[in-house]
Amino acid sequence: MRDLRIMAKDIRKIVIDMHACSGASHIGSALSIVDILTVLYFKVLNIDKVLIKKESRNRFILSKGHGASALYATLYKKGMIEDRHIRTYCRNGGLLAGHTDNFRVDGIEAATGSLGHGLPIACGMALSSKNNGWKSKIYVLLGDGECDEGSVWEAAMFASHRKLDNLTAIIDRNKLQGMGGTEEVLALEPLSDKWKSFGWAVKSINGHSLKSIESALLRTPLKKGRPSVIIANTYKGKGVSFMENRLEWHYKSPTANERQKALEELEIDK
Repeated sequence: MRDLRIMAKDIRKIVIDMHACSGASHIGSALSIVDILTVLYFKVLNIDKVLIKKESRNRFILSKGHGASALYATLYKKGMIEDRHIRTYCRNGGLLAGHTDNFRVDGIEAATGSLGHGLPIACGMALSSKNNGWKSKIYVLLGDGECDEGSVWEAAMFASHRKLDNLTAIIDRNKLQGMGGTEEVLALEPLSDKWKSFGWAVKSINGHSLKSIESALLRTPLKKGRPSVIIANTYKGKGVSFMENRLEWHYKSPTANERQKALEELEIDK
């Protein structure tokens, strides 16, 4: 796990630099999913610059597309995005937009950002994989606030009806969304029971425990014949004390001083 911890820390540093240099929003939303992406890309997905061209590959969709910087940083560490492109994140003329774009970047499976689209797309990919007789798995990461969208639940019904047990949804349960706490804006609880009632196999985990994330993802499908959902309990802004669980970091970007302070914190071996 030490190698994964170091990797997650490096990815967080890159995310902080990307946002500090560009002045872009959503750093808190990106930092909360770094541990999940680290395990996915370095332990689970089995994807690289060659395999990404294979039609029967495993696939990952970042449905909460505003967390794009975390995915870009992860793909950079996988050698799938060049350093020169990372440095132009969210800048005029740069390759990397504030939301993921599959037409411009290898390794991005879908253009996302309009919330509620990723799970329906993933359902289509999972059904296609089954129809083609492939053994590939499809993973999709949603924000918890995104679960306010009706299209999420329509897709959830479809996935269980079609017995898409090659599909795993991961929910970034940081309990904050753009305009407030999730339970204040539109209550989601009991979230596990909701997914169970839609026919999904459900597991709740600590979304910052690399060991728990790896264990859960490697054991999917959680139940044969059912799609799996992993509710990953996380903190917005994880890894930087003054950003953690703070709503304002949904929109703020770090100043030069805040960037330096954040990077210094990440140098501490936790």
